[in-house]
Amino acid sequence: MKLLKLAAVILALGLCEAAYSEDGSVTITAPAEGAKVALSAVKVVYDVAPGPKGDHVYVYVDGEQVAQLRQFKGSYTIDKLVAGKHTPCIRVFDKANTPVGLEKCVTFTAGDVPPMGY
Repeated sequence: MKLLKLAAVILALGLCEAAYSEDGSVTITAPAEGAKVALSAVKVVYDVAPGPKGDHVYVYVDGEQVAQLRQFKGSYTIDKLVAGKHTPCIRVFDKANTPVGLEKCVTFTAGDVPPMGY
């Protein structure tokens, strides 16, 4: 009987955890990781499953916040880049403007960057 009660408690705890889990995801579908892109009008296409606490997203480019977006699916256009490698990130925040721990970044190369040729 004790074993049955213990199993019921474990099951209940598992169900509670599932109901309040921080599940969610961020996907960047364009540009692809390692892509070569232009110096302007680079469209970052994203899709966010914000989890139970997510309220909005911020876009970062090379560590600098560039936009706050309320849509969980869409795109953001980066207008001007210098030639070289860049990393845009999409990060999810809650209503109190605190990061919830969900983010995705990709790295691409902008402009006509010649190979190093070592």
